[in-house]
Amino acid sequence: MSKKTKGAARRRALAMASSMLALGLACQPAELQAVDFKAKGVWISMLEMGDGGNFMRRDREGRQQQGWGRWGEDRFEAKNRVRLQLEAVASESLSGTVYLEMGAFTWGKASKGGALGADGRQVKIKHAYLDWKAPDTDIKVRMGLQRIFLPDYAVEASQVFDADVAGISVGAPLGENAAMTFFWARPFNDNWDGGRRGYASYLDNADLFGLSLALTFDGIKLTPWAMGGMIGKNTFRRGAGVGGYYGRDVDSDFIYGYGLSPSVYADTGESAYAYAAAFWAGLTGEFTGADPFRLAWSFNYGSVATGAETLDRRGFYAALLAEYKFDWGTPGIYGWYSSGDDDDPANGSERMPHVGGNNESTSGLTSIATMGTWTIGRDGVLGQTLSGTWGVGLRVKDVSFVENLKHTLHVNYYQGTNSSDMARFIKEARVNGRYVSPNSSAPDFNTVDYGLYLTDRDRAFEVGLMSTWQIYENLRLLVEANYIALWLDNSRSVWGGFRYNGASYHANTTEDLWNVNVSLIYKF
Repeated sequence: MSKKTKGAARRRALAMASSMLALGLACQPAELQAVDFKAKGVWISMLEMGDGGNFMRRDREGRQQQGWGRWGEDRFEAKNRVRLQLEAVASESLSGTVYLEMGAFTWGKASKGGALGADGRQVKIKHAYLDWKAPDTDIKVRMGLQRIFLPDYAVEASQVFDADVAGISVGAPLGENAAMTFFWARPFNDNWDGGRRGYASYLDNADLFGLSLALTFDGIKLTPWAMGGMIGKNTFRRGAGVGGYYGRDVDSDFIYGYGLSPSVYADTGESAYAYAAAFWAGLTGEFTGADPFRLAWSFNYGSVATGAETLDRRGFYAALLAEYKFDWGTPGIYGWYSSGDDDDPANGSERMPHVGGNNESTSGLTSIATMGTWTIGRDGVLGQTLSGTWGVGLRVKDVSFVENLKHTLHVNYYQGTNSSDMARFIKEARVNGRYVSPNSSAPDFNTVDYGLYLTDRDRAFEVGLMSTWQIYENLRLLVEANYIALWLDNSRSVWGGFRYNGASYHANTTEDLWNVNVSLIYKF
């Protein structure tokens, strides 16, 4: 190529590059907006000793169970967990958030990343969402993995829905005294592999739609809400089997309710799965017009209708709290009542259904009995919610006589609202009068995550003390001690022994439960 040809080609290339650069600059916005990055986080290091949520000393076959928790914990456990939240803020109208969770690491346990070498893969995405505001409005939208929950002023933790879930939530003010929140959440979808003959991901989605209206006036707050849901017939299937995809804690409280797993129905030749339509509604509020006196209440109703009466469930829950704030602390008295199963499993369950467990909020009334602790300790030993129980309690919170040191003491009495006649169906795994198989450890203290099934002849008493010392502005020490006394009716008509195929099964030998938790919490 001659020098003249090379020069012409070079001039053409430079002209093309100049044109592309000019076009690119012309397409850029007049002003580039800087993005601010904000970081938040919490570190928890915990030492815990207790019975691990296991009330059982020996099961019905006489096997020793003492010292073994529901999730395989030892009496003594050491754990730590880290949560990091990174927020990219473009403006007040636009931001994105990623919330990572590492752990909980159980010290020495390889599957939990705590064994020698510490190379376990324990980094999880807890939240990942986009926040934006509709232009020229005050409507806020959040899209992605997020915490979605329903309100409860009395118990401080929703008894229906409070979870990390994928979805969209929209909040809009309606004047000075009202605000509306709407959400669509998708807890389950595309988890079924189709089994031997089915189609993968066919009718296996569950969708929830919620609406709440927060009304705020002088000295009073009221929030009515409602939530509906559609549940595909294959939502809880797992492959070719019949077990729940997310385990019996979801199956039993979300669909079945009274401790009989889907496999029990399959053994009788009945269909354990059906399309379901769900509905919940509630009203919660608080009165502070006579400050420092505070009165809070909540009422919820829920139902899941499948078209198969045996699998249907519907029930309610109500709670009332009264407290008075002094300079030295806030004493209070409270009570709750939740509907329970009648004596006929063929007509479904009368316990209020709920969606999973309230894994984010913590109950202000209990500690380890329900989902009541904010740390990574053991809780939910009586149940993830108050469904199927009634009770009363006393609480004195935020007692402080020394600077930076606070104490909260509570005592609770629980009794089941489920018919005692239901016990024989659970312990003998019997459906519609037919024996399916013996349940040698019923109620299953060790593996049923949703807690105990308390009948109207079973009782429990809980006492808990939590102390927090604010060591530095961002560092606090939490010490929590809890004790739960349990009285089950072990007569043959309730949880006592029975015979099956000529074999004798005895009553479970139970004991009280205790737990001590020491946590160091760094939060910034």
